[in-house]
Amino acid sequence: MPGFELICEVEPPTRPDLKKVRHQIGVMSPIADAFLIPDNHIGRATVSSVAVANEVQAMGSRGIACLNSRDRNLLGFRRDLLTAAAYGVEQFLFVHGDDPAEGARTSQLTVRTMIEQTRETSYPGLNPFQVGATTRLRPVPRWKAEADFLFVQISYDVDELLRWRESVDLSIPVYAGVMVLASSAMARNLAALPQLTIPDSLIEAVDKDRDAGIDHACEQILRIRDSGAFDGVHLIPVSRYRQVAARLERELVAPDGGGTD
Repeated sequence: MPGFELICEVEPPTRPDLKKVRHQIGVMSPIADAFLIPDNHIGRATVSSVAVANEVQAMGSRGIACLNSRDRNLLGFRRDLLTAAAYGVEQFLFVHGDDPAEGARTSQLTVRTMIEQTRETSYPGLNPFQVGATTRLRPVPRWKAEADFLFVQISYDVDELLRWRESVDLSIPVYAGVMVLASSAMARNLAALPQLTIPDSLIEAVDKDRDAGIDHACEQILRIRDSGAFDGVHLIPVSRYRQVAARLERELVAPDGGGTD
């Protein structure tokens, strides 16, 4: 379907070594229209998402740097914008951020104030930054609807996603969240989260066959694409990115290698 984008999330390095992230980018490049780089995800320190987004772009792909409000004050945030401008990184996803494993959460910034600050920031000769926000399957406040794009929370139920999409009036690109279940342990941990529902039948299927999580995620992506309700998918392949890339390359990529469009 023309215009449908697949944005693949990479696992950012927790050590000063970019070999693994380069490998992820290389493996997923045939299926990805862009790469999202998390920011100190699950409360652990990682290499700067802006630096990794620059690495993505050096490899010929589009990088989206995720920045969380949890770890930043205003000066630190302005530093990130300046660094991004120097690297030519133009797209951001702003999030609240999980509770940190060490240290305390700052309280000076929110996602909303980060968007406002970015709108007020410009550098001569450079394109304006594009900023995105996230939403759960609930009504979207006006300030989020005025972002440049929106990422929707992970769901394992396409019908639920479609009902939500019909309930909101949005004129910006909207990307559905799809996460691969890499193991039954991962499935059970996620199922314990109050905002997420995973069918028992899917958990049982992953119990019997690890590849069932890959199958389900790929089928979700195809259904979401065919529905025409979303502009693309935010895919979190976790450790199964090789297998997911191989499967989707057969099913999504055009014969001429033209990506998912």
